[in-house]
Amino acid sequence: MNKYPRYLNLLDSGELKARADKLKAIYKSCVLCPWDCRIDRTAGKLGICKSTDRAKVSSAAPHFGEEPMISGTKGSGTIFFSNCNLRCRFCQNYQISQEGLGSEISDDQLAEMMLMLETKGCHNINLVSPTHFIPSIVSALEIAAGKGLHIPLVYNTNGYEKVETLEILDGIVDIYLPDIKYNANDIAVTFSNAPKYVDYNKAALKEMYRQVGDLKMDKDGIALKGLMVRHLVLPNDLAGTQKALKFIANELSRDVHVGVMAQYKPCYKAIDDTQLGRSLTPDEYRKAVRWAKESGLYNILTQELGSSEVFIPDFKREDPFK
Repeated sequence: MNKYPRYLNLLDSGELKARADKLKAIYKSCVLCPWDCRIDRTAGKLGICKSTDRAKVSSAAPHFGEEPMISGTKGSGTIFFSNCNLRCRFCQNYQISQEGLGSEISDDQLAEMMLMLETKGCHNINLVSPTHFIPSIVSALEIAAGKGLHIPLVYNTNGYEKVETLEILDGIVDIYLPDIKYNANDIAVTFSNAPKYVDYNKAALKEMYRQVGDLKMDKDGIALKGLMVRHLVLPNDLAGTQKALKFIANELSRDVHVGVMAQYKPCYKAIDDTQLGRSLTPDEYRKAVRWAKESGLYNILTQELGSSEVFIPDFKREDPFK
């Protein structure tokens, strides 16, 4: 009989440890993400993500500002990992992602963080920017699951992923929560230093959907398994919002839950940027929401302009900007 969360099935068979060992070997010549740095992180060498083979964590705590089906009533057990494989000029968490705020910890310590969050009543373990630390995460998960961890695992990513790495996570991750940041590779390079972002991102989202499908929730509306996609609307339509949303509807599923995010404000290196140096306007966001509806998506989540609080829209309700 299959157990839930999914990683418990791999724990019982010994496959979870085997996957952890396979991933750990990649640290010796790192090809976890599209950069394929091929440096030995176990020897302290640093690639694009500026990370060794020890997970680096900024914070671990219940978080109540995620989508309602992720945060629920008791919070999402977020673990914010330091550093990143992108260089977004507008990153709102640049102190963590770009400046490396945080502390290196062992796999045992990471496992204890997971167990602590479960003890606090969190609905899930939410791994924020996990890509460059996947081997450490799966190793810690195997330890934590062996000690009784039994809540869903959320993979909260910028979407710059390799299918080959995601395939190793099949049966481990319960909920994928990726970004779809851009619909043009040249824009991705300019503002996030991410070569071929669109190609890698679309392939990754297809693989994630193959693994977990549409979002499934319990009787209380808390996510148990599935894919949810986030799209941050940028000024001047730099994100290519209409085409990005059409991709989700036409090539994944119209039932995919999609967060159309309105929280953009210029920060970090975007403050003085000629194209990104202003906040989103109500008209720009209204247009993005209209595109989401016109694309045929059924499960659209929207935000109040400039807010990080997500709400589920009722298509009969009044326009929130009136």
